[in-house]
Amino acid sequence: MADRRPTLEDVAARAGVGRGTASRVLNGSARVSERARTAVLRAVRELEYAPDAAARALAGGRGPGVLAVVLAEEPGRRLEQPYLGRLLDGVTAAAGAAGTALALHWARSRGERAALARRLREPRTDGVLLLSTLPREPLAALLRRGGVPTVSAGRPGGAEPGGRGDAGYVDADNRGGSRRAVEYLIGRGRRRIAAIAGPPERTVGADRLAGYRRALYGRPGPVAFGDFTEAGGMLAMRRLLARRPDLDAVFAASDVMAAGALRELERQGRRVPDDVALVGFEDAAARRPTLPMLTTVHQPTERMGRAMVEMLLGSSGPDVRAPIVCDTGLVLRRTA
Repeated sequence: MADRRPTLEDVAARAGVGRGTASRVLNGSARVSERARTAVLRAVRELEYAPDAAARALAGGRGPGVLAVVLAEEPGRRLEQPYLGRLLDGVTAAAGAAGTALALHWARSRGERAALARRLREPRTDGVLLLSTLPREPLAALLRRGGVPTVSAGRPGGAEPGGRGDAGYVDADNRGGSRRAVEYLIGRGRRRIAAIAGPPERTVGADRLAGYRRALYGRPGPVAFGDFTEAGGMLAMRRLLARRPDLDAVFAASDVMAAGALRELERQGRRVPDDVALVGFEDAAARRPTLPMLTTVHQPTERMGRAMVEMLLGSSGPDVRAPIVCDTGLVLRRTA
């Protein structure tokens, strides 16, 4: 690929899917499987494919405008499925209802972010839907300075929960959801409740940990930190059992980490929920099932994606300030 720019056909070949499937993924269509979406997005990343042809065509006057979906990563940490797929389903549905096209972009390095911010200043770009793993994503400020309306998925670093900030965002009630999950465990007679928390430098990790601690009313509870991956959940569970072998419940800050915790509990001969109850966060059972089925906090991820589009299309300038925080609710299944 050194002598030419990678094409959509290259992406499809690398992902092992047809060109039409690759095109649907890059245009945010919900009519693709989770496996195909993951494979195509991985191929985009590996080939450094820039799928901006649709945006260039629209900029030439052959369309109503475009929303740019930007997946911004930090080195060594990737946006996790199934959250990404469900969010994109909501984005696609809302954009389709509004008659607005989507273009997918990837940003990893500082240089890529600066170059992308310059490209997205074109007049036909209606705005940016920003999905980032960075605690403080610099791309939002670059876009705002360039006059590009931007909405972030999740509360950006530095913005107060539910408060106004420099850019709009759509988030779930992470604190309230985790608090209610732990209160449920307490109500079921669990007394030695541990937490597998997300990275504390990320707002979602900090907020879900804060909800756990609030439910315990200041009583110390054992906490191990993970990275929102299944392997991270397994490792955190192993550390918790080494420190507190008598624990009788675990709140995991994501279903992916909860799946890893469940594997480790089974490996060590702990019965779930008889010996240890387990609750996750997100409600990803339909796309990532566990056995037994996971009790979890439902996060309305698809609705969050729709709300991001609606917020962006309803803005009148680069500053979209009023955040939206979506309610969460506990879904009772077999692990608690």
